Amino acid sequence: MPRALLSVFDKTGVADFARELHNLGWDLLSSGGTAKVIADAGIPVIDVATVTGYPAILGHRVVTLHPSIHGALLADIDNAEHVADMHTHNIEPIALAAINLYPFSSNPSIELIDVGGPAMVRAAAKNYAHVAVVTEPSQYNPIIDVIRTSGSVPPAMRQQLAAQAFATTAAYDAQVAQWFATATDTTSSELPQRITLNLVREQTLRYGENPHQRGARYTVDGEQSWWSTIRQLGGKEMSYLNVLDSEAACRLAWSFDEPCAVVIKHANPCGLAIATTIEDAYRNAHACDPLSAFGGVVALNREATVEMARDLSEVFTEVLIAPSYEVGAIEILSAKKNLRVLQSPAPTPQDRHLRQISGGFLVQDTDPVHVDTSAWQVVTTAQPTANQLRDCVTAWITCAAVASNAIVLVNDGSAVGIGGGQQNRIDAARLACERAGNRARGSVAASDAFFPFVDGPQMLINAGVAVIVQPRGSQRDDESIALANNSGIAMIFTGTRHFRH
Repeated sequence: MPRALLSVFDKTGVADFARELHNLGWDLLSSGGTAKVIADAGIPVIDVATVTGYPAILGHRVVTLHPSIHGALLADIDNAEHVADMHTHNIEPIALAAINLYPFSSNPSIELIDVGGPAMVRAAAKNYAHVAVVTEPSQYNPIIDVIRTSGSVPPAMRQQLAAQAFATTAAYDAQVAQWFATATDTTSSELPQRITLNLVREQTLRYGENPHQRGARYTVDGEQSWWSTIRQLGGKEMSYLNVLDSEAACRLAWSFDEPCAVVIKHANPCGLAIATTIEDAYRNAHACDPLSAFGGVVALNREATVEMARDLSEVFTEVLIAPSYEVGAIEILSAKKNLRVLQSPAPTPQDRHLRQISGGFLVQDTDPVHVDTSAWQVVTTAQPTANQLRDCVTAWITCAAVASNAIVLVNDGSAVGIGGGQQNRIDAARLACERAGNRARGSVAASDAFFPFVDGPQMLINAGVAVIVQPRGSQRDDESIALANNSGIAMIFTGTRHFRH
């Protein structure tokens, strides 16, 4: 009879799997909790201790680490020398090993670092020419089906199972390595020497940036993804750009405590507003740049109401993402068959940002925008009013989310002009002023980096801007300050740059 070794932490379906193997004429070898589950189901099972001659020791740390087990998993039964060794040491080959590992990621600790499990998985996978290695309960039924049909697991399937097994142990080791790195690198001023990533495809996307490109969303194996908590309530499948834009919109909307609506187009805000109601916030955000808002992504940090849903339904929108939906709102939005409706909690914070380059990655800390206006420096005679200072905060947070070079104009809580992604700051200012038009008068302007010349501030002043907030750092800062004083406007230095490429 062929012999199968069953040693699993996740007992889901293992008794049924064992029963099917037994009925197909297999001997079953197991230990500990798995053996008990199988025996309690009335299925004959051989305890590992009977084969090794040793009980489980060291608080169950050592159970299967024995030549009688690993020899059975690693033996090449086509090799005469191996067969002779097996005969000498009374080792019977194992043809199938069903093993899954301790759930380290759920509660990282020393005792949940599995040693025997990965060792057996790797041994069985190395010897895939003779052993089928099963690492997930979802594989049980296909394995039984193929054994029932052909009497054994065919070579191609064994190789596929081995590939998945090595991916499983690699992911497991990555989780452990990352846990150790995090625990031991808490005081370092540098990024870690090694970053271990293991990604698992969670969602196949409609397409990539363009329809001829494939796209998928992956999660870090063993970690809870914010995207895993998002529910799609209606509309077409998500595309690559839908995901990017939705995340950008949601993170910006939740940067504010007040009701906030954000419109994103091509990963850049083209509208943002805070207001006392989410309906007003959406209307004002849309009004910033209605032309660009066509086909955009909208995010809210408050419940989407029926009134707001009616307003949005009149505009072609790719995605709406909100924490909840008022009764009746979904029915209104569902009439737009192409509108993707997502329900999402507040986004989880991120510590690092990775971007792929040829042969590797660029890694940096994320750029959180912590606004402490008490640390800002008003460098002009004119002082901002309380309302203007609030608008400066809104403009500053928004500007950090716009591709550089970036200029954002805000008036009474609403962005009225956004210029971003320009190769020079004067073009960014020109675009923001043109989009704002008359709404620029009395507004505040934020610049994500310093003005190298006075032409940028001059353009904003000519448009009617009343306050300029910028980092400082130019050799010509004094000229900008003098221009602001001569024009009777206020200028604020924040001391922090917020480039985004």
